[in-house]
Amino acid sequence: MVKASILGATGYTGQELARMLLMHSQVELIGMGSNTYAGKKYSSVYPHFESALDLKCSNMQDDALFEKADVIFLALPHGLSVPYAEKALALGKKVVDLGADFRLKSADIYQKWYKTEAARPKLLGKAVYGLPELYRDEIKGTDLVANPGCYPTTAILGLAPLLKNGLIDKKSIVIDSKSGVSGAGRSLKVGSLYSEANEDFQAYGFPCHRHAPEIEQELGNLAGEEIAVTFVPHLVPMTRGMLSTIYASLVKETDTRRLEDLYREFYQDEVFVRVLPGGRQPHTKWVLGTNNCDLGVNVDERTGRVTVVSVIDNLVKGASGQAIQNMNIMCGYKEEQGLNRVALYP
Repeated sequence: MVKASILGATGYTGQELARMLLMHSQVELIGMGSNTYAGKKYSSVYPHFESALDLKCSNMQDDALFEKADVIFLALPHGLSVPYAEKALALGKKVVDLGADFRLKSADIYQKWYKTEAARPKLLGKAVYGLPELYRDEIKGTDLVANPGCYPTTAILGLAPLLKNGLIDKKSIVIDSKSGVSGAGRSLKVGSLYSEANEDFQAYGFPCHRHAPEIEQELGNLAGEEIAVTFVPHLVPMTRGMLSTIYASLVKETDTRRLEDLYREFYQDEVFVRVLPGGRQPHTKWVLGTNNCDLGVNVDERTGRVTVVSVIDNLVKGASGQAIQNMNIMCGYKEEQGLNRVALYP
């Protein structure tokens, strides 16, 4: 049995972590860190936890959050995780950071895009990028995981088979992504208000969204060379869910059936990646509340381009579910433990 604390427990990813960890047979949730709600019952912040979770929130400096836990989840905005990670690691704890502080291996690139000081190089070098489908062996041997961003998860899983097999022109990649409003977090923002987001559809963060360097770093690792992509995120008036439509020009002749076979072979051992057959394109509803990433692939033989549609629940495979998947690997549990479930529908 592993004991876990969540720092940043009252954000959307923090509460999703709490909900999912309560259903994990090998985890005891012992600490909920929140400076804003310190001293308040967690169920008073999120009433749907009434009778399910009786813990009170603690100030995030509380030593008990670290000393009593085996695993520390950091569900914090960028720029805040480093001191908590250092404290936990010094005590011999395992850390999964759901923020951005350890995702980028270059401190200079991190500082350029996030406008804040990066972690020390030694700590950055210690962190493993937590996309299990690509870095499972490295995750097994680390005590610090950088949980991927939600947009990068869709893009990297969608493009990995194409890049590993040298099938596309690396300069032609366009990633067109849409996210539900929960991706903006729980803090008050005008753009997230119901009357602002409802019945609206907008591109944002273009052309310099902070997830771009993370996507390019990991796609470059797959391709063995630097890659620059066109990445355009959009806000969709729904609560949760994420869909990326990815376009690239083919450099080798192929068709939809052969690419589907390639994708199925590439992900044949991956319990959370589902390749849809027959040119079918996935819906966000098909993965709602699950840790699944559904992929649909299509070749347009007329234009010589491939289109990949990649969908996840941004709060699960895009954040908290993937964090639990990483914890399972780090702790030697079955990867799907606490995560196997059918999507919520309708």
